[in-house]
Amino acid sequence: MRWSEPTACTQNQGRDPRDLLPAGWTRGAHARHPPTGPTELPRGSQWSYEVKWDGVRALADTTTGVLRLWSRQEREITVAYPELAGLAAIDDVILDGEIVLLADGIPSFTALAERMHVRDSRRAAALAARQPVTFMVFDVVRTDGVDVTGSTYDERRALLERLTLPENVQRSPVYPDGQDLWGVTRQLGLEGVVAKKRTSMYHPGRRSEEWVKAPHRRTRAALVCGWRVETNGSGRLGAVLFGARDANGALRFLGRAGSGLSGPKAARMRELLVEHARTDSPFDEEVPALDARGTHWVDPVVVVDTLYLARNPTGRLRQPVVRGVRTDTDADPWEQP
Repeated sequence: MRWSEPTACTQNQGRDPRDLLPAGWTRGAHARHPPTGPTELPRGSQWSYEVKWDGVRALADTTTGVLRLWSRQEREITVAYPELAGLAAIDDVILDGEIVLLADGIPSFTALAERMHVRDSRRAAALAARQPVTFMVFDVVRTDGVDVTGSTYDERRALLERLTLPENVQRSPVYPDGQDLWGVTRQLGLEGVVAKKRTSMYHPGRRSEEWVKAPHRRTRAALVCGWRVETNGSGRLGAVLFGARDANGALRFLGRAGSGLSGPKAARMRELLVEHARTDSPFDEEVPALDARGTHWVDPVVVVDTLYLARNPTGRLRQPVVRGVRTDTDADPWEQP
């Protein structure tokens, strides 16, 4: 099953978005934010708006009579999330959604990173008991044995509303006012807003202008191409250099980051990278001398999730933070903003 990017939703008319956030999400005493937002966020009654969840995209598939969870790369990840086993009670469906994990009441990709790579059932069960994930469902691909990808999202959302969802599974709420939701999500520290056209169909395998993402900070999956040790002489990994391939396949330099790399995360990253050591730079362009100095080059096969503010005119990421290794997705292309 391939992924769709465009979606649309029914409305929750006339209610404050802060009151519609799922149970367990931090609300706090936030004043209503002025109705402003990014210029790329479309407006109008033909659009619905959702929170952009900071987690891992997944398909939940019960069409074979058992639950199977699939990552964006079509890898089975069922064993990592035993607390979602209740989905098996929903007969013959394929649901699209985001797996999230709360840290201090807010979805945290960093907290989820420990769960993503677990393949031992006993360890997964222990982690689930300590801090269970939530599967935020936002689309229906198949239900009652019927492929519904040709239906509008309003129609698919109606199908989703009729499903009885188990523990640790929630419908991703929808809202009528994208500008208001933009302000609320910023105040709550959530990742951003997604605008979804209500007439859109589910188009597997391609993106669409009918689904517009507006993050407060941008994220991307990037290729690690080298690493540097800390400057204090400890020998520990202190920073990584990362890149992306452009439309012609050339590997371009995205920048260098040390933020987010410390303790066990840095140690595990170094162990992973040394397995892919090489003697020369893998980039197809010259790396600035200040960044290249002292770098241990590696084959560009390890993918990391990065958080950043924007890109400068040369394409370099501004204020990048490394959040963890990704095995559920490919690296994003150079052309992504």
